[in-house]
Amino acid sequence: MNSEKVVIIGGVAAGTKAAAKAMRENPDLDIVVLTKDRHVSYAGCGLPYYIGDVIKEEKELLVKRPKDFRADFGIEVITDIEATKIMPGEKTVLAKDLNTGEEKSYVYDKLVLATGASPFIPPVAGTKLGNVITVRTVNEATAVKKLLVERNVEDAVVVGGGMIGLEVAENLSQRGIWTTVVELAPHILPTHDVDIALNVQNYLAEKGVNVITGTAVKSFEDNGHGYVAAVSTDNGFLKADLVVLSVGVRPNVDLARDCGITLGPTGAVAVNDKMETNIDDIYAVGDCAENVNLITGRTVWYPMGSTANKTGRVAGINMAGAAAEDSMKGVLGTSILKLFSLNIAKTGLSERDARSLGYKVETVLVPAPDRAHYYPGSRQIVTKLIVDRDSHRVLGGQIFGEGVVDKPIDILVTAISFGATVDQLAKLDLSYAPPYSTALSTTAVAANVMMNKLAGKFTGVGPLELKEKMEAGAVLVDVTTDKEYMVRNIPGSVNIPLRRLLERSGELDRKKEIILYCKVGLRSYLALLKLKRLGFEKVSILEGGLAAYPFETE
Repeated sequence: MNSEKVVIIGGVAAGTKAAAKAMRENPDLDIVVLTKDRHVSYAGCGLPYYIGDVIKEEKELLVKRPKDFRADFGIEVITDIEATKIMPGEKTVLAKDLNTGEEKSYVYDKLVLATGASPFIPPVAGTKLGNVITVRTVNEATAVKKLLVERNVEDAVVVGGGMIGLEVAENLSQRGIWTTVVELAPHILPTHDVDIALNVQNYLAEKGVNVITGTAVKSFEDNGHGYVAAVSTDNGFLKADLVVLSVGVRPNVDLARDCGITLGPTGAVAVNDKMETNIDDIYAVGDCAENVNLITGRTVWYPMGSTANKTGRVAGINMAGAAAEDSMKGVLGTSILKLFSLNIAKTGLSERDARSLGYKVETVLVPAPDRAHYYPGSRQIVTKLIVDRDSHRVLGGQIFGEGVVDKPIDILVTAISFGATVDQLAKLDLSYAPPYSTALSTTAVAANVMMNKLAGKFTGVGPLELKEKMEAGAVLVDVTTDKEYMVRNIPGSVNIPLRRLLERSGELDRKKEIILYCKVGLRSYLALLKLKRLGFEKVSILEGGLAAYPFETE
């Protein structure tokens, strides 16, 4: 009996995962993987750390070589070959050998598109100059690493303030290179909320990374020898010996479109929950395929390595045979990022997106230590919790700080995935010991604060609206001690320490809104309770206190 033939176009995460899983499910399959890259399976998310010399050698990034797939799975991998046409009627893929130019054809019973995504190149002059480069493949990262040494790079410009761009900027900076990040949006990390992104922006500035936002790149200037010398922006020129373009990616869908496969509203390939396209026996996985948001049920596109692996696995199971079946119900766009000693994580809907989708949103900003405050290594993190006011359902979360953020964000991922309310989130029986957590975890603390807010026990003011409130006549009161106030305070505030609040309450105008703040929020809440007992009605709290305040302080 002839073996069923499977052709997979593309490797890296999704393609190789689909191949390996399908073969494990059905060892009788005849699988061939076609990739135009020199490498088939590598850790793309590790490329910035390879540039930064955290990962020393190229081989450390390579997960499996073609000969490994042949030996371990019996899968044939052909590199340096580009698929040029899919003919669904004949169930044939045409391809071109990039070394010899020879045209080849591959017959399939099942076909998987894992064509990935390509970096977006801004439509400005000079993108083809030497030292203007993207970082999407091992070859490109190796080229950057080589340039740093051979061209004696002193000044680098990273165009794009998303996660990859910032990781590259961090690693270049740690190599002693003066690094500037240029971002068109008003703030870096455009998928995150402004209050979170501005705190990250401030941190990068403290670490010596120059961040310029709200700025468009106009062109890249030639040094007269075919290499970049400067970046022209609408705010002036930036010296540059190296430019890294990191302004996002676009799904590679030409092959799919040309053979009649339907594209979805995001521009990526439309698939069902089994990763099947509209054409029988053709699947699409990874960065070329659409996803579904678990919360909204809407079609989205999240080009993430974690999602690529999951979709590859689902397709691998489903094409292995009738006895096997799996489905991909959706994703949350969960991400995590390390910048120097700062950790930033996000899952679910941002506040901005939740509001635009019509949810009645409530948020809190809550600082807390990641483990017992007395245990060595304890560090503070700030949790932003986003909840639907009517149902109390958790919609999203963002966390930043020098402490551990992966565990609390994964708790939120789990809660959101199962439709938990904030009330249920607060009662989770999470592990506790001083080296790992506080008795009430940061997640539980944030959930409890949210429940207090939903119950009307306090009114919160976010850092972004504070200035507007003060211009309207609100009085900002710092309830920290005299010494703490001298170390750091918000301009325009008055200092009335918590322990002296009752005796000095007469200094406050009951007709004006009074906004209280401290370092993290606890003393502000206690101050609010005291003032309310005295009959003050217009009292609120600056959420997150100084720990989450992203603007200038004195």
